[in-house]
Amino acid sequence: MVGEAQALRRTALLGAFVVASWAGSSGAQPYSIVGQCRAGLPNGAYELRMADGRLRIAGAFAQGKKTGTFIFWTPGGARLAVIPYDEDVKTGTVALWYVASAEDTERSRKLEAPYVDDRLHGVRRSWYANGTLSTELHYEHGVLTEVRAWSDTNTPLPDNTARAIAMRDVEIEAQAYATLEAIVRDNLPRCE
Repeated sequence: MVGEAQALRRTALLGAFVVASWAGSSGAQPYSIVGQCRAGLPNGAYELRMADGRLRIAGAFAQGKKTGTFIFWTPGGARLAVIPYDEDVKTGTVALWYVASAEDTERSRKLEAPYVDDRLHGVRRSWYANGTLSTELHYEHGVLTEVRAWSDTNTPLPDNTARAIAMRDVEIEAQAYATLEAIVRDNLPRCE
């Protein structure tokens, strides 16, 4: 049961970490926004940099919609997330990393989640910070079809626990994505 409790607590850490990595970024931190506009909409390469020049986000827009891969970094320069888009919807494999706060470098992968048209589709895998596989979830067009989960010591967890972890993970990840997307939305190039 200790492994089950650890697995459930781990899912809450993702959302808290993303929010903490971006705390105060919507106005307290002066950013430099690099981007172009076309017909009054963001279009082309996009960068969000801190006042000292450190890159926080890199991506691109096509006619005002996120397109291609957006990469997010912490203030210290550690890669936090890679999110692929096609016309503003997640399409491709989303990847997240654990970040060691002291060194502010990515330690190990946290998540690989395939999306098609903004819905999970395929095998979604997550890992504990120690590198041990946490979950392997199979999705068909947003519907969970198969679940497997393990404790951080690689002990298989019961199906009901695995499903609870899956539901919580998806909810917390959605909050994390919303936080990252809000940073982009709040820091668009001025298109007048």
